[in-house]
Amino acid sequence: MNCVVIIGRLTKDPELRYIPTTGNPVSTFTAAVNRPFKNKEGNYEADFIQVQAWGKQAENCANYLQKGQQVGVKGRIQTRSYEDKEGSKRYITEIISENVEFLGKPTGEGINGSQPDQETPQYEPIGNLDDSDLPF
Repeated sequence: MNCVVIIGRLTKDPELRYIPTTGNPVSTFTAAVNRPFKNKEGNYEADFIQVQAWGKQAENCANYLQKGQQVGVKGRIQTRSYEDKEGSKRYITEIISENVEFLGKPTGEGINGSQPDQETPQYEPIGNLDDSDLPF
């Protein structure tokens, strides 16, 4: 079984490209996923995990995700290889997503960020209600 689920924040905006031979969209992004323990200095470290999304999901990621935004990704791990300029074989391990959930706003927005506060709606008191007319 090859199944992985992560929650992390985008390190930069997703990149969208189209496969020349098929026209299929593919989006790639990197998610910073915090480790559940602290290092010697008392800080949490993160793993930087590359993710690929395909099809309509790829276009949605490119259109609606941005750097700093929190995402949940469910998919499978895939390893591929290529030869670099010096002829050495290089390996890339990444997640091929089945589902990408947009979980939050980019860091810096919201409570203390740049978004304006929404006004709390004002309600008028109803007063005394006569419930003797109610059928229950």
